[in-house]
Amino acid sequence: MEDKIGRLIILIMCCSILKGAVSQVYSVGDESGWSSEVDYGSWSEKYNFTVGDVLEFTYNKGQHNVFEVTESTYRTCDASSGVLAKYESGDDKVELTESKKYWFICNVSGHCLGGMRFGVDVKAGNTSSTNLDPTPSANSGNAFDTWSLGLRIFAFQLLLRLFCD
Repeated sequence: MEDKIGRLIILIMCCSILKGAVSQVYSVGDESGWSSEVDYGSWSEKYNFTVGDVLEFTYNKGQHNVFEVTESTYRTCDASSGVLAKYESGDDKVELTESKKYWFICNVSGHCLGGMRFGVDVKAGNTSSTNLDPTPSANSGNAFDTWSLGLRIFAFQLLLRLFCD
């Protein structure tokens, strides 16, 4: 009986590790980063965003910023109200913590209306997201994808050995 309890504890630990392994880090704008030269609508259509994923905004501090805003503020590019969070470090990481629509803009004068804005529909689990208007999304790195796949294969092999021996 103790052996089965030990195996159950290991199974729970492996499931916890795997949950984290499916999260992705997306570099907003891919190699171009958060800048006025990216079509964020096309960029975000390439990705499926899920709870736990992280958007990484890279830009020159002082030249841009990132505001998480309401849909109304996103549509009008008027950040006098509807601002949910402000990021201004130049290397901002925003974790997508819930299943909902997220809206982001650059609040530097003229940048939002010039296309530096996007929205993503974050889903629970491994479902797809819907892109909304001019939307910059993030690109995941190959190293992370390889690591994630390797971890899943290792955990699967471990579970097979634990429960099939």
